[in-house]
Amino acid sequence: MRLVWGSVVGIEKGLSDYQLLGVQPDEGDPGTAVCYPLLTGPCDVGERVLLNTTAVGLGLGTGGRHFVVARANGIEGVSFEDPSGGHIMKLRYTPLQRDVLAVESPESPHHDVMAQATMLAGMPVVCCGLHSQVPLVAAAIKQRDPTLRIAYCMTDSASLALPLSEVVRASEEAGLLDATISCGQAFGGRFEAVNVHSGLLAARHVARADVAIVGIGPGVVGTATPFGHGGVAQGEAINAVAVLGGVPIAVLRLSFADARERHRVVSHHTLAALTSIALAPAVVAIPALPEDLAEQVEKRLETAGVWALHKAVRSTPRLGGTPDLRGVSVRTMGRGPADDPAFFSAAYAAGEVAARIAQGESF
Repeated sequence: MRLVWGSVVGIEKGLSDYQLLGVQPDEGDPGTAVCYPLLTGPCDVGERVLLNTTAVGLGLGTGGRHFVVARANGIEGVSFEDPSGGHIMKLRYTPLQRDVLAVESPESPHHDVMAQATMLAGMPVVCCGLHSQVPLVAAAIKQRDPTLRIAYCMTDSASLALPLSEVVRASEEAGLLDATISCGQAFGGRFEAVNVHSGLLAARHVARADVAIVGIGPGVVGTATPFGHGGVAQGEAINAVAVLGGVPIAVLRLSFADARERHRVVSHHTLAALTSIALAPAVVAIPALPEDLAEQVEKRLETAGVWALHKAVRSTPRLGGTPDLRGVSVRTMGRGPADDPAFFSAAYAAGEVAARIAQGESF
């Protein structure tokens, strides 16, 4: 871990829950830094800030950005005060723990609803393995039926700060997502939930969603080991949906462009989630692919033993072609739709299947 003092030299983006700053560390080159006003208060140009430069120093996937830990806004008294009205803490027992008004908390206006909420009543829930799948799934749902309400439940297996996600912000503005719920230690959604189970129930009974999407935030951990990766969260989400009486739908992480063998055709993240982590059956959405690619996908799924527990549902030809992302730009591992079409097709297929279930189809 490395903490360095520096100065704010510019504000590239200033939102109520997210700032992108130009900074000059006291040691090192000029750079950019993310500030979460929910944790530190907003920064101003010229202000001294304490920066966490660890991930940039290691060359990790943070977009080349530092993070603001604290502001040197005076040396006496209260530097920042922002009571939530709730008593549930997130980022618990860390220097940046903060109170949130959890949707299920006694202080919440939704407490009475949540006190009675125990089941999803057959609501389809799309379980993603990567954050970039979320807007693709949502676009496919809205393409089939624009009236369906969609809630995104972000788990705490990657980024803990929902405001970090540019695609979620853009998806909300474009009307692809109707509500966001940050679950567990994750924070910053329209609703805060203590865990994924209560977050899913809030999606159904508070946000009045017809379909929910569960997935990690930006960033994914990988160690090239069987279980040391963020894909495990997909299997855990399938279990949570099943326990609550929903219909879990798994998104396949497909790629014929990834240079890493473990992620080619069907990612080992997906296979681990479906064959080792998921204890309940899920609907696995199968996209329409060119015959030679489809055969490779089917062989990989069959060999891994996916069909011993789960059920395949094939997507139908989309009316109007590729789902409209409404201006939301999506890339995965730096690749766009033209670079890795199978990845995008798999997410679109899951959204389409979810919409069909919400419309009353059964499989």
